Amino acid sequence: MTAERLPPDDARADAPDHDHRDDVATVRAQLGRPARGRWQVASRCRLGLPVLLEAHPVLDDGAPFPTLYWLTCPLARRRVSRLEQQGGVRAWTERLERDPDLRAAFERAQADYAAARAARLPAGSPAHARLRGGVGGSEGGGVKCLHAHYAHARAGGDNPVGRDVAAQVEPLDCATPCVVAGQRSPGWREPCKE
Repeated sequence: MTAERLPPDDARADAPDHDHRDDVATVRAQLGRPARGRWQVASRCRLGLPVLLEAHPVLDDGAPFPTLYWLTCPLARRRVSRLEQQGGVRAWTERLERDPDLRAAFERAQADYAAARAARLPAGSPAHARLRGGVGGSEGGGVKCLHAHYAHARAGGDNPVGRDVAAQVEPLDCATPCVVAGQRSPGWREPCKE
């Protein structure tokens, strides 16, 4: 299965001086493997590199791909992983159990995510029946993955979990690019977060 960029129909992600032909190689270097299926860059960092992808909800083999927004930025992935390792998923699930207003906002975010994913499928597609859940395919009312919630918020979704994660991991203020000429940059270091 080969990675393929979706047609460039989303100008919100475009850095004015970026050569988008480099995106496939950049994303491969960021992830350490090719991105699955068809995708387009949904957000870029201040250096013009992809932060997250918008992925087509069906892979080339017809399998559903529930992750609409896929985080690729090594800095963001590293920082979000730390939050998860510190119990962030469990803490958010507990907050949702205690706060009905927060729970309602979370459920709206889940429904909006599922609707946005479904809108990318043609009417009558059999994939509609196979794609379930909200953010990252989550079902059952709990937080599944802080990476997916952050990516949803970064892509413009009204996601209370993602907004909170963004406040903890941003700014994504690398001094040097994480990828240069399709290769991980040996000079890249995680900047200190103030």
